[in-house]
Amino acid sequence: MNLRWLIVVILMLLAGCATPPRAPVAPPIIISPSTWQQVDREIVQASQSATEQTKIYAHGAMDYWRTRVYELTEQNFIPWFSSYWTQEWLSMKVSWYTINAKGEQDATEKRLAAYLLEQYQEKVLAPVAVEIDPNAILSLAAAFYVDILKEELQKISQRHGVPIAQLNGRIQKIPAIALGPPPARDASLYQVVYTDLNTLPAYSALVDKIHKAGGNKGVGSTDTAMAPVARRASQRMEAEMAPRGAASAVAAAAGKLAGGLITV
Repeated sequence: MNLRWLIVVILMLLAGCATPPRAPVAPPIIISPSTWQQVDREIVQASQSATEQTKIYAHGAMDYWRTRVYELTEQNFIPWFSSYWTQEWLSMKVSWYTINAKGEQDATEKRLAAYLLEQYQEKVLAPVAVEIDPNAILSLAAAFYVDILKEELQKISQRHGVPIAQLNGRIQKIPAIALGPPPARDASLYQVVYTDLNTLPAYSALVDKIHKAGGNKGVGSTDTAMAPVARRASQRMEAEMAPRGAASAVAAAAGKLAGGLITV
């Protein structure tokens, strides 16, 4: 045999001997139906537990927000609103509003309510929002729920020996948000847990539904609550200026304000 061919054959044999044996392919882990039933029950329990903990967090945050709003209302807004010079200033504004209303119904009350709401925002709501933003509580609560549930799913996977990939496949079939049609308004539990909620259309639809359901009881209801205050103030001030007319009331109020400034 040609020496060169003999060397080639020997090298091929050596290469074959040096090749490591292929690792055996692990058989897929088969989860029994009874185990899946137990896993399903624990997923539901984990979701319920996460929901309850999230409610406690959200209620605590909103209670703190309300407390601070009440405190700053007492400290900042009420003293400002009830002060002599504020009442004189409001009387002058009501007089101007009445002159410019041109017969429009409730125009004075609406403009006064808008002004009072602006002051309330500046003196109460904005300072409180620096401490705790009520509009952020919902998103923080949702993230809190996701963190708790994600941790519980890991525990369920380890406790029952269910590969996380199989568990994820399971929760893809569990509806978490069902607001469709269209299908984009629906989301599985897997999507809620593993998707950035801010990019999930179903979550955006859920937030919108929550805000609409809140109606005039939500955080943004301050303008509705301010309307009766403005109505009473406007009616009282209009009654006071009725005998002398709006123009005379403006002049009188302006004179008082100017006198006060000169005194100061």
